[in-house]
Amino acid sequence: TVYKCYEAGASIAHVHTFYLIDHPEEWAKTVQLIRDKCDIIVQAGMSSIPAEGRTEMFEAKPDMMSIILNHHDEAFPSGDIYRIHTREELELYANKCRKYNVKPEFEIWHAGSIWNLNYLIKKNLLDKPYFLTLFFDWPGGTWSPATSQEFLARLAVIPPGCIYQVSVMSPEQPKLAALSIIHGGHVRTGTEDYPYVYKNVLAKHNAELVAKIRNLGKELDRDIADPSTARRILNIRSK
Repeated sequence: TVYKCYEAGASIAHVHTFYLIDHPEEWAKTVQLIRDKCDIIVQAGMSSIPAEGRTEMFEAKPDMMSIILNHHDEAFPSGDIYRIHTREELELYANKCRKYNVKPEFEIWHAGSIWNLNYLIKKNLLDKPYFLTLFFDWPGGTWSPATSQEFLARLAVIPPGCIYQVSVMSPEQPKLAALSIIHGGHVRTGTEDYPYVYKNVLAKHNAELVAKIRNLGKELDRDIADPSTARRILNIRSK
């Protein structure tokens, strides 16, 4: 699936599976298998796992790692997810990212997430550029609406030196994706975010969703970054 997404135009692969949750020792093998196929940026997901429980992920040395800047409160049909992430844990994450040369991808669910981002910046624990994912319409107690007003309000409070993408879990995804592209941002897409390629039409695979965003970018006169360009923009060296 990762290679198909790479061929479709993806520059970053957000990776996590239920298998890796149960077998964290397989992270290194998974990362290497991807790198053997292509130079896509490998981003380790599962930000709900506490920092001390992600040692195998760090040791696998992915290019990036997802880190939530607020608590987890998600509501899914399969069950609710609750996790408290303290600022002490966020400091631990920042130090580990520097130790293992992993670029943090910070999850921004509301304005309070930005407060914690600024907290880490003031402590000189982060290196520019800061990469953010702005979440909209994900169900639960950290929900925020997928509207242009919410998007622009979020942009108004992010600090200088940030690069951002949007993740939308609702039919509003194409609209917010276009808005992000127009404003110089980027887009995360896939079956985890919003699995429909068109209204009521499920995507056959992630690559189909990547191709849709690639085509949207072209329609809006934005060049699609290949992995090497994305590495330069994000200041990520190949491993």
